[in-house]
Amino acid sequence: MLFGFIALYMFLTLAIGVLASTLVKNSKDYLLAGRSLPLYMATFVSFATWFGSETVLGASSVMAQEGLIGVVEDPFGAALCLILIGLFFAKPLYRMNLLTIGDFYRFVYGRRVEVVASFMIVASYFGWIAAQMVAIGIVLHIVLGVPQEFGVLLGFSVVLFYTFLGGMWAVSLTDFVQTLMIIVGLLAVLYEVSSGFSQLVPTLMSQPQEYYRLLPEPTLKDILLYISAWITIGLGSIPQQDVFQRVMSTRSERVAVLSSILAGLMYLTVALIPLMLAVFARVKYPDLLEKDPQLLLPTMVLEHASLPVKVLFLGALLSAIMSTASAAVLAPASVLSENLFRPLWSSLSDRGFLWLTRLCVLLISLISLGFALSGESIYHLVGSSSALSLVSLFVPLVAGLYFKGSNPHSAIVSMVLGFSSWAVLEYLLHSEFALLVGLSSSLLSYILVSLIWKLIGLKSS
Repeated sequence: MLFGFIALYMFLTLAIGVLASTLVKNSKDYLLAGRSLPLYMATFVSFATWFGSETVLGASSVMAQEGLIGVVEDPFGAALCLILIGLFFAKPLYRMNLLTIGDFYRFVYGRRVEVVASFMIVASYFGWIAAQMVAIGIVLHIVLGVPQEFGVLLGFSVVLFYTFLGGMWAVSLTDFVQTLMIIVGLLAVLYEVSSGFSQLVPTLMSQPQEYYRLLPEPTLKDILLYISAWITIGLGSIPQQDVFQRVMSTRSERVAVLSSILAGLMYLTVALIPLMLAVFARVKYPDLLEKDPQLLLPTMVLEHASLPVKVLFLGALLSAIMSTASAAVLAPASVLSENLFRPLWSSLSDRGFLWLTRLCVLLISLISLGFALSGESIYHLVGSSSALSLVSLFVPLVAGLYFKGSNPHSAIVSMVLGFSSWAVLEYLLHSEFALLVGLSSSLLSYILVSLIWKLIGLKSS
């Protein structure tokens, strides 16, 4: 039964991809769904894009181990990001009428900054895409008993197929259906596991008060790490193409603003369900906390839920993973084709550009597949992706939108020094404060170079 459901689900997803391909008439249709998404669909698309494996499997496993303080980064930081985008970024970016976030850096700073920023943007997505592929492998391994690597390859093939064909239209149509599946599936699981919600409060209250602590200990180290958790995704995902793509795909400026804010509120609300389920799993399977906490939720559902609820949970889980994976693949492929490859062929037609973007979808997927087979955890893969964009792209984005006198020299130095300092501390010295140092380096170098350039300009005049 479960095998049949998964096969049917995959088939329907592929069918939607084929249907979406008929809506793609040009590159704007493929990249931005013709800038025609209404409020309800734009909200669902933004929600489903982010509600992925890191929310259902990653955050729930961390919640089971560490309590509420461990999941500040996601979902709380992620919800904050979507709300901030709606409040401060959606309107000015929508008015610029650009195709990718890489175009913003060219428009404000010039071609050299566009190239550097585009490399950073593309690189930041590999871990996120890989996390979704890993999650699909885990699900298929648990349900079907196939090797996890085979599950990764199967999920990779399905996501690649419909994203390759339909682009943003395929992402939007599948996300709309998948969002409904996510909400219904998770609520059904919570209802059954908690015996009709009657055991919900007693089970949640069975944990010590410290387990639900949301504020850090009053030490400098804990406070700094707490700030890092909030801003990793909270600020780090703002200058990313998937967010920009949803803003630019809406039918109006007002829809762009409202859909981001509503998606953030919706994300935070729905994301609480896996966290509550994690408490039930923690009570039922204390042994799994040490072995593989990412298997807590799937194990609990498969062993204790009825067949209809199992089907709904798998539908919700696969929906969350695949909606995020498709969006994460299309985003860097868009930047790679528009900002790095297209300028090399000035005479490229719109149809040629459309197929160039599709080939970039294939390239990004293959590279991400290598990351997926590396053995990293879902939560770590996603966190690293957002951290990269935060330390390199966030400061030039904010400065370019809100501060006059921005210049390309400040932007390039900010990107390079922010990324370099973070990478050295993160991967060579393994410092817990790599993110804050990287962001501080990016900000201070931007300000310093801007002041120096202003002084040079005053002296020369």
